[in-house]
Amino acid sequence: MKKIMTLALAAAMMLGAATGANAIDFKAKGQWIMSFDYGMHGNFGESKAKNNSGFGKHEDEFEARQRVRLQLDAVASEALSGTVFFEMGDQIWGQDSTGGALGADGRVVELKRAYIDWMVPQTDLKVRMGIQGLALPSFTTNASQIFDDDVAAVSLNYQFNENVGLTAFWARPYNDNAGYKSSDAGSTKWDNYMDNMDMFAVLLPLTFDGVKVTPWVMYAAMGPGMFDNFEKAPGNAWGRASAGMISGFKGTDWNDSYGNAFWAGVTGEVTYWDPFRIAWDVNYGSASYEDQKMNREGWLASLLLEYKLDWGTPGLYGWYGSGDDSNPKNGSERMPVVSANGNNGFSNFAFNGNPYIAREGVLGTNMTGTWGIGARLKDVSFVEDLKHTLRVNFMGGTNAPKMAKYVSHNSFKDSASVTQYGTSYDPMYLTTDDYALEIGLTNTYKMYDNFTVMLDASYLALWLDDSRSTWGKNPMANFAKGGDGVYDAWNVNLSFVYSF
Repeated sequence: MKKIMTLALAAAMMLGAATGANAIDFKAKGQWIMSFDYGMHGNFGESKAKNNSGFGKHEDEFEARQRVRLQLDAVASEALSGTVFFEMGDQIWGQDSTGGALGADGRVVELKRAYIDWMVPQTDLKVRMGIQGLALPSFTTNASQIFDDDVAAVSLNYQFNENVGLTAFWARPYNDNAGYKSSDAGSTKWDNYMDNMDMFAVLLPLTFDGVKVTPWVMYAAMGPGMFDNFEKAPGNAWGRASAGMISGFKGTDWNDSYGNAFWAGVTGEVTYWDPFRIAWDVNYGSASYEDQKMNREGWLASLLLEYKLDWGTPGLYGWYGSGDDSNPKNGSERMPVVSANGNNGFSNFAFNGNPYIAREGVLGTNMTGTWGIGARLKDVSFVEDLKHTLRVNFMGGTNAPKMAKYVSHNSFKDSASVTQYGTSYDPMYLTTDDYALEIGLTNTYKMYDNFTVMLDASYLALWLDDSRSTWGKNPMANFAKGGDGVYDAWNVNLSFVYSF
């Protein structure tokens, strides 16, 4: 600890010297989160033991964790700056691998973002290069269900006038992650040939009096080497895309397929009748390969209606995503997803929506292959600095019930449970005969200008069709390690957040 403090002081002195010598303005931002969770049945099963001693896979009912984020901006002028963003955690208290056990000293410092911002001289063209946060637009959930994450990229932004802007980027989410097996005799190594994924996107933000509309398109080229390493280390080269870019129904030559993907959408909002607001997202995507059993093509649309009052903002919303038909040989009819890692405004628990590090994504990271309707009371406040948000969501699947017997990562014919760990089942694979109900209440208290306390309580009931034509009498058998029945998931989180 003394060594760390000494290094920090030395770095501060160097930064101070640099500021004076080069007229660089250093700005610091940060966030500390201390988070405490208590819940059960995070996998909708009986948990690990008969006495329900765990929340889900590798988690106790009660968990304490923390995360620290530090951002440093080195600003030379309005036309040039550099940013580095570090993240420490999540550190689970008591866990050695994350640095939370006795003695601490874990190697948990991660580079979250690092980029430079500059402007082309004599123009208003802004350029950002490096690992940065990128997202496709969304006015309903405020988090793209296709792509919202940190990625290495070059992004361009130009504002033609007050009404028309243009954003374009090239991003490389994967490359050199052990693609093809080595051709050397007897070698167990992997050659990093053509295992890249490159994405190109263009967004056209249009802003008028009371109306905002953003049409956009994105293309991705996926090298054939991406697939060779999937069985060896799926978390290495694929990450979230392993569950979002292919159908999940393996073909005979899937390891050598070259893939191309395309997405397009129109998102926007109308605030002309303020305080009444209408927002919508309409997205389409397809990913095609040499073997059509791997193909994935579908759409997702969402609508939000809300009315802002003095005491809060009531709203109604809904979404619908296309689902698989009853034929696995023609691939999947769910929209392909790269990484939906934003904070979904529709759901704090079923999907990725919690603003901090509380438990989330119980159903999955995105809403593809599902439909839902919901109501919420947002930012209700009767006491100064204390706000409440209540959500109620009823949702179901859009996949054909016949597909339940095909859902497996082994082959077309193997039987599987609804939460089978396959190649393409994020969110949880729900058919048109499966339903879920989510109720969530989020309370935030701004104790000081930079200090917030959040108490979040969430409950998710799941009803699965247990008929022989769908999941059978024990749909959770594989996932819940032999537990019988489907159990409702719930969780309570208490978070303390210091931001500056």
